[in-house]
Amino acid sequence: MNLFADFEVRIKEALESIDLIREKRESVDFNRLTVEPPRDPSHGDVATNAAMVLAKPLGTNPRALADVIAERLKQDADIVDVTVAGPGFINIRLSSAYWQRLLASIIRDGEGYGRSAVGAGRKVNVEFVSANPTGPMHVGHCRGAVVGDALANLMAFAGYEVTKEYYINDAGSQIDVLARSVFLRYREALGETVGEIPSGLYPGDYLVPVGQALAKEFGTKLHNMPQDEWMPIVKDRAIDAMMAMIREDLDALNVHHDIFYSERGLHADGAARIRQAINDLTFKGHVYRGTLPPPKGQLPEDWEDREQTLFRSTDVGDDIDRPLIKSDGSYTYFAADVAYFKDKFDRGYNEMIYVLGADHGGYVKRLEALARAVSGGSAKLTVLLCQLVKLFRDGEPVKMSKRSGDFVTLREVVDEVGRDPVRFMMLYRKNSEPLDFDFAKVTEQSKDNPVFYVQYAHARCMSVFRQAREAFPDLDTESLDLAAAVSGVSDPAEMQLIAKLAEFPRIIEAAALAQEPHRLAFYLYDLASSFHAHWNKGKDNPDLRFVKDNDRESSIARLGLVRAVASVLKSGLAITGTAAPDEMR
Repeated sequence: MNLFADFEVRIKEALESIDLIREKRESVDFNRLTVEPPRDPSHGDVATNAAMVLAKPLGTNPRALADVIAERLKQDADIVDVTVAGPGFINIRLSSAYWQRLLASIIRDGEGYGRSAVGAGRKVNVEFVSANPTGPMHVGHCRGAVVGDALANLMAFAGYEVTKEYYINDAGSQIDVLARSVFLRYREALGETVGEIPSGLYPGDYLVPVGQALAKEFGTKLHNMPQDEWMPIVKDRAIDAMMAMIREDLDALNVHHDIFYSERGLHADGAARIRQAINDLTFKGHVYRGTLPPPKGQLPEDWEDREQTLFRSTDVGDDIDRPLIKSDGSYTYFAADVAYFKDKFDRGYNEMIYVLGADHGGYVKRLEALARAVSGGSAKLTVLLCQLVKLFRDGEPVKMSKRSGDFVTLREVVDEVGRDPVRFMMLYRKNSEPLDFDFAKVTEQSKDNPVFYVQYAHARCMSVFRQAREAFPDLDTESLDLAAAVSGVSDPAEMQLIAKLAEFPRIIEAAALAQEPHRLAFYLYDLASSFHAHWNKGKDNPDLRFVKDNDRESSIARLGLVRAVASVLKSGLAITGTAAPDEMR
C-alpha cells in the first residue's frame, strides 16, 4: 500500500468532481500535481500543490481554488482535517484508523512492502566496475561496484528487469603490459634475479603467484619460446588469474554480476562484430572519411594527422567527431565501444546505465552520441560518474598498499572494517560528490556511524521480540497475526513512526527513477533515528514501551509496529547489500 499513490488517486477524483474543473477538463493537466509529505510534519500528513498548478489554466485564484478543493477533500472519511497554507498549498491530516490500516498492510506485505511496478518490466542493463583485468581492485573501483550493485538492486525492487554486467577490457596495450609483467615473474619463479621491476610494467606482488603457476605448468618451455609464441599463452593465463582475483574481491563485497562480457570477443574472427557495427553506422549516415583538427592539450593515442574513418558524432550531440579506423586500417578503442553498445542494444536493452569513475568524464558525451546514432534515439543511456574516495585513519591519510604497488586495494579495506560498513558508507554520499572514508569512524558504535545506527535499529527490533517471549512465554510471535491487533497502536508518537514507514514506497520509486541509491541510505538512517527516538521515549514513559509485562494486548499491538519497522529496515538494507543483524555486540 503506497499512501501517496493512494491519495494522489483520491485527490484527482475529488478534483474531477468540481464543476469548474469538469467544465475545462481538456485544458487541465494533472501531470504537474504532486502528493508528498509536508516539509514541516506539524502541518499535516500529506501535502498537495493541486491548486497551485491548476489555477492558471482554470483562470482562477490559487487560494480560492484551494479552499474549494479542501472542502471536497473533507468529505473523505480517512481525512480528519484539511488546511490551506500560503498562496494555496493544501495540507491534509489523516485519521488514526487510516494509519492503523496502513500499518496492517505493511505487516502483511512484510519484506515485499515498498515493491513497485514503476519499472513496468522494462529491460535495463547496468554495467559497473569493469576494471581492467591487470590487478586487484582498488578502493576507487569499490565505490563504483557498490553504487552499481545497489542501483541494480533498487531498480529491480522498483519493477525493472535488470541485468548486472561487467565489461572485461581484455584487449589492448594494457594486456600486453600485463603479459610482459607476468612473464618477468615467471622468469623470477624459474630462479632468475629480476631486480627492480622495470618502469612501464606492473610492480605489484600479486603477480608473483601467477608467475609461479606458469613455472609449475610449463617449466622452462615458455622461456625458450619467442615472444610471439609465449605472449598469447601468458595473456590467457594472466587474464584468467586476474579475473579470478577480481571475482573474489567482488564476492567479498557481496557484488555478483549476471554477465561478464569479454572485449576480446569483439575482436574475434577478424573483428567481425566491430566491422558490422561500423557498417551499421555507415548505412545510417554517421560515418565518413576525413581528418580531425589537433585537440587542445595533450594529444590522445588515437589522434592522427591523416585521413581516417570517423564517426560523425557532432551530429548527435558530441563535441568532436570520433575516429573509428586509423589510417593503417586498425580499429580504435572507441570502435570496440561502438560494437559493444550495439550488442547491448541488439540484446533488447533500451535503457543502459554505465557506472564509471570520475576520470571517465570525457566519455559521457561520446557514449550518449553513440546511443543516439545506433538506436535512432530510441535507447536511453545514462552515465553515472563516481567521484574519488579518500581514505583516512583517525583523520590521517592512509598510505599506499605494498601488495598492489601503488594503491590501496578493495580487499584490504573490506578485510579491515568489514563488508557492511564499506557498502553502506559508499552509498552514504551522492556518487557525484567526493567521499572521505575514515577506518576509525566507520567502525565506531555511535549515532555518528550510519551503518551501525541502522543495523542497531534492526537488532533492537529483534530484541523486542525476545523481550516479548520472555514476558509472555506462551506467545508464539512467529505465527501471531500481528496485523489484526494494530487498533492498539494509537499514540501520536507511534503514528509518526508509521508515517515514516509510509514514505518507503515513495523513496523506492523516486530513487529508482532518479537513479540515486544514496536516497535509500539516507532514508534508512532517518527511519532508524525515528525508531531509536521512540525507544528512548519508552525509557522515560513506561506507557510507550513496546513490551509491557502487565499488558499483553498492547504489547502484541506494538509488536506489529516493531515488525513493520524491522521489515522495512531489512528490505532497505538488502537493497544496499548490507546485512540486517538480529543482535549486535
